[in-house]
Amino acid sequence: MKIAILGGGPSSFYCASRILQKAPIASSRGKEIQVHIYDRLWAPHGLVRYGVAPDHPEVKNCTHKFDETAQDPRFKYFGNVNIGSVPAFHHNVELPMSSLRAHYSHIVLAYGAGLPFVLPALGSSAIPALSLVHWYTGHPSNPVPPPLDKTQHMTLMGHGNVSLDIARLFLSSSERIAPLDIPRDAQDIMSTSKLEHISIASRRGPAQVAFTAKELRELLNLPDVSMSPIDPRLLEPPPGGASRQQSRILDLLRKGSAAKFGTTKKTWSLEFFRSPIKPIEGGVEFGINGLDEAQRAVPTGETETHKTDLVVNSVGYRSEPVEVNWYDGALGRVRQSGGRVIDSEGNVLERVYASGWAANGAKGVLATTMMDAYAVAERLLEDSIGQELPSYDGGEPPELRSSDKRMISYEDWKRIDEEEIRRGQAA
Repeated sequence: MKIAILGGGPSSFYCASRILQKAPIASSRGKEIQVHIYDRLWAPHGLVRYGVAPDHPEVKNCTHKFDETAQDPRFKYFGNVNIGSVPAFHHNVELPMSSLRAHYSHIVLAYGAGLPFVLPALGSSAIPALSLVHWYTGHPSNPVPPPLDKTQHMTLMGHGNVSLDIARLFLSSSERIAPLDIPRDAQDIMSTSKLEHISIASRRGPAQVAFTAKELRELLNLPDVSMSPIDPRLLEPPPGGASRQQSRILDLLRKGSAAKFGTTKKTWSLEFFRSPIKPIEGGVEFGINGLDEAQRAVPTGETETHKTDLVVNSVGYRSEPVEVNWYDGALGRVRQSGGRVIDSEGNVLERVYASGWAANGAKGVLATTMMDAYAVAERLLEDSIGQELPSYDGGEPPELRSSDKRMISYEDWKRIDEEEIRRGQAA
């Protein structure tokens, strides 16, 4: 059994580790298993490397487990390889899906969700939050730096953890930013920032926010930064009572920031029941919402003008259609049921699986991704018991050998990683 996993992020590595763990190399079944991970990026670990906030280094500790997985002789990593018809980087080795399927008995789609959802009302007038995240994590896409030297007021659209990450980092002092794992050129630009206030807006209320109490607490406790007080009437529990998570968030919002509002130069605010209608000169026109019985946002017909220098769109992410026939465009993810991929006609594809954000959409924390990857790995192994495998080429796809572009192995990556650490320590 030879398994190809698309994507080099946590879902891929958790899936690979579970397969290799459940089929030990000493067992008769385990001896016949190979697991290969493919990623268009040269560096592995996906969201852990290019999505986790730089001031949350503890979240990256899972890479130690990924290193252990890579030491298994049945494992291989193929970095800088782009699979499918969606173009990526000019330096990628290009590999068609047809070639991959001819050389593997099983395929697992675990390539995450790397495209931002766009608010139609704002279109290209708003910067994608993903561009900012990729900018301060040094992503190879090399996004354009934000104009922080010309921005006093920023508006983030979306009440999720990514919005709070961006607000926390962009409102931090240069002293707090300096020791973090942020590229030097990005730190230099952040040090020239004129930013004084960040508004974080969304279409519903405090009880419906997507960010966690942990992320909120960090922003509330950020030194020399204060939150604009919230109308207490908005912080009442929702009809039917609040969940534990909702109660914790509402309590934190009632208490407010550690620094008293009005005593700090840098401030931030949460704007509720606001949906963008259109960009205007120097800002955004918002529509005011209410909630229906199902707690869905409904427009009231009222509008307001919101003045701001920069709008950032942070309302979620979708996966790319690596194979159009397997992709649900409405949901922005791979079409699947129980981890088994389904084609556009509703047929379950044999030996093709999906895991993580590619399968379920961009939601949940790292532990959620891990448990889903484990479940998909175990389902793949269960399905394969007594399964007649198709004939496939035992070697590697010929495109890997014939391309003039360089493929990156995990051993190559570890040498790069060691050099990165050495330079960081020297600095």
